[in-house]
Amino acid sequence: MIKQKTISLVLAALFSTSVWAAEPFVIKDIRIEGLQRTEPGTIFSYMPVKVGETFDDEKTAQTIKALYGTGFFKDVRLETADNVLIVQVVERPSVGEIKINGAKEFSADQLKKAMKEAGLAEAQIYDKSLVDQAVQELKRQYTNKGKYSADIKTTVSPMERNRVSISFDISEGVVAKIKDITVVGAKDFSEEEVIDQMQLSTGTWMTWLSKNDQYSKQKLEADIESIKSFYQNQGYLEFSVESTQLNVSPNREDVFIALNINEGKKYTVSDIKFAGDLLVPEDELKALLKINSGDLYSRQKIVDTTTAISDRLGKDGYAFANVNAVPVLDKDKQTVSFTFYIDPGRRVYVRRINISGNTKTKDEVIRREMRQVEGAWYDGEKIKRSRERVDLLGYFSDVTVETPAVPGSTDQVDVNMGVTEKPNNNISLSVGYGQGEGLLLGASLTQTNIFGTGKNLTLTLDTSKTYRTYALSFTDPYFTKDGVSLGYQLYYKKNKPDTLDTGKYYSSSVGAGISFGVPITETDTINYGATVDKTTINTDMSSGSPLAIDFINKHGNSLTVLSNTVSWSSDSRDSATSPNQGTYQLASGELAIGKIKYYKAGYQYQHFYPVSRDVTFMVNGEFAMGGGIGGEKLPFFRNYFAGGIGSVRGYQDSSLGPRDSTDAATGGTKRVVFNAEVFFPFPGMKHDRTLRLSAFVDAGNVFDDKIKLGELRYSTGVALSWQSPLGPLKFSVAQPFGTKSGDKKERFQFQMGTTF
Repeated sequence: MIKQKTISLVLAALFSTSVWAAEPFVIKDIRIEGLQRTEPGTIFSYMPVKVGETFDDEKTAQTIKALYGTGFFKDVRLETADNVLIVQVVERPSVGEIKINGAKEFSADQLKKAMKEAGLAEAQIYDKSLVDQAVQELKRQYTNKGKYSADIKTTVSPMERNRVSISFDISEGVVAKIKDITVVGAKDFSEEEVIDQMQLSTGTWMTWLSKNDQYSKQKLEADIESIKSFYQNQGYLEFSVESTQLNVSPNREDVFIALNINEGKKYTVSDIKFAGDLLVPEDELKALLKINSGDLYSRQKIVDTTTAISDRLGKDGYAFANVNAVPVLDKDKQTVSFTFYIDPGRRVYVRRINISGNTKTKDEVIRREMRQVEGAWYDGEKIKRSRERVDLLGYFSDVTVETPAVPGSTDQVDVNMGVTEKPNNNISLSVGYGQGEGLLLGASLTQTNIFGTGKNLTLTLDTSKTYRTYALSFTDPYFTKDGVSLGYQLYYKKNKPDTLDTGKYYSSSVGAGISFGVPITETDTINYGATVDKTTINTDMSSGSPLAIDFINKHGNSLTVLSNTVSWSSDSRDSATSPNQGTYQLASGELAIGKIKYYKAGYQYQHFYPVSRDVTFMVNGEFAMGGGIGGEKLPFFRNYFAGGIGSVRGYQDSSLGPRDSTDAATGGTKRVVFNAEVFFPFPGMKHDRTLRLSAFVDAGNVFDDKIKLGELRYSTGVALSWQSPLGPLKFSVAQPFGTKSGDKKERFQFQMGTTF
């Protein structure tokens, strides 16, 4: 007769052995029944009993509790038959798939990652509580994006092999708009001044573009840090944001923000000391200070000082130098003293430079831009410059540098540079409009990185009502290992200057040139070039341009010259499109020999001064002159011109200077231009540098003989520049002054273009 007993799970069985009492027995075998996915070995690993052990009431409770504790099963039963323990289980379903429907703000992978962090993922055991947690996590993700009205519904559907499919149907709703921002506690500054430090704002007529009226938790956190920096950079060392209140309207589409701040008191720096391991002479450290005794406290200047000291130590190989500025406050006197504690750490050198991600570009193209070399002492400045130079190649969408310590070594690091290739075969069409040039059409075929060698080939076609250009150019930026570049160019140009009011004649030029570029520093380059050019002039000999007629009568309608050029350029600007600081200089000279000999020379100086984070002052000065050699004159079609965007706004393009008997501008042999301009953010755009307003004063003219300052033309006005998705746009409204009779005024001017 077989003795059999069934043990059903009840809550009390887990905590009391008095509910069921059975005669203990020695387990002869253990059988598992009901498994579909789980391996029997997994079950055995969780069970507190084994074959050969005595099974009793205490082991019963322990076994049931252990198996339920795995989370794998929704039912567990124990049976015994002839000293055999039979474990019967009903597995909980697993998550076979997770579907995301209706998500636009985030990708499905992003949302699944967020769910996984909440405990829900495919192939895991299904648990309704985890689904609820995942829903809350997704709502939190949308709330951080300002979408308080997001609604998420879940549907659980059975699948084969005891699995379920979970669908998340998302209605994202709209981003909550900021209706009001309030600052409580501002005393030394107005509420408007404090709010102006924030990127978030209430709706304005430009927020459709900036989206700054759409609430985002990340933006608010960044704005609070901006306000803190604003105060602490002006002496308020103890400034704090004591609380942030966020109220959402009943329809969950409007947000009201209130900040409670405590300005604290202004502190002045009383003393600055250095402590620690001073490997650098103290006098040199003092020269690196951005803040001194007697100055108002400024957090930014303290940060800049610690960075400067760390960078200085980094130049000597101390890659992991630690510099801490420790303040000591005297609240009665409202002063603070700082001690810069310096721990240089161990000096290290670079073991190896590793490059990854360059699937097309050859290693040598990247390595030749590296200023840090293997086997040399670590130099943070050279590593930073190496990354900048690789980025400036233009071949990569992203360039990163890491300097991890070599495992098992205390004095070595590797430099790991990662790049992300971007397409370098470019076929582009350009469309634009210049008020002087009219409709601008262009096309170009460019291979900026031929076969991954870093060499460039460009075929260009540009056309407008005033000119047409066909050009083919090739450049090898590393013709020599020292970085000397070599370039070739072939071109054909056709001009119709009469459309610019500069004379009734036509010219065409065909030429070929060669150039060399020799870098002399990280920012300075000397360029040499030679070009053979043949220019042909045509005009109506009875009613055409007097200058053209005189030139043809004396020299014929064709001129061939060999032009030799040399130039020096220096560029330390922080941006080529929207600079905030730095200097650009260009000095150039040209000597042409042939039927007519002539020279041209010029110099440009441009400097950008950062007035504040968003305001920039720019000055630009240009001087150029040219003339004939051996009794000849500078060919009239090589004259300089001025007027319009790019020189003196408010006057028609190329209209300034001398005029001939037909009242057409002829240009001059000398050109002087001066510009002073203040750039500031467009209202409602705050820190966006792609759209900037400016106020300017321009001065300039071209001259045939002596430069007469009394003949300069002036203008003042406002301008707008926009690096738009359609390309660069420039607009200006100018009021000319210092004008003379016959000047061609044009108060509103614009220029636009695009590449697609």
